[in-house]
Amino acid sequence: MSHIVCPHCQGVNRVPDQRLGEAPKCGKCRKALFNAKPISLDDAGFERFASRGDLPLLVDFWAPWCGPCRMMAPAFEQAARQLEPRVQLIKINTEEHQAVAARFGIRSIPTLVLLRGGSEIARVSGAMDASNLVSWTVKHL
Repeated sequence: MSHIVCPHCQGVNRVPDQRLGEAPKCGKCRKALFNAKPISLDDAGFERFASRGDLPLLVDFWAPWCGPCRMMAPAFEQAARQLEPRVQLIKINTEEHQAVAARFGIRSIPTLVLLRGGSEIARVSGAMDASNLVSWTVKHL
């Protein structure tokens, strides 16, 4: 049984592990728990996903003015389609949500941080294509 935070209402749902791939819906808002798209979060939303959800999180720390960040955004979306429901992909805009970026000591962007149980298990800086994003993530899980 896994706790999954809804990307729409941030309600916490209990989903049997064997049913994660069966398009589960949120018990609170009735929307899909997985959309095969990265989830943009603020500081409070990030804390909820990191502390209450059981799935690993792949966090993209980025900024709108960053060329490599904008270049990697489509690859990050492609990776979401391949990694969900095993991993939830999160985007944190470091300009708007500096507390999370400061907590992880983000000094360059784009930086990807892989979390399990709210703890960092891997990190890499620099833009990657979708296949490298997926293989890097799977290698560190």
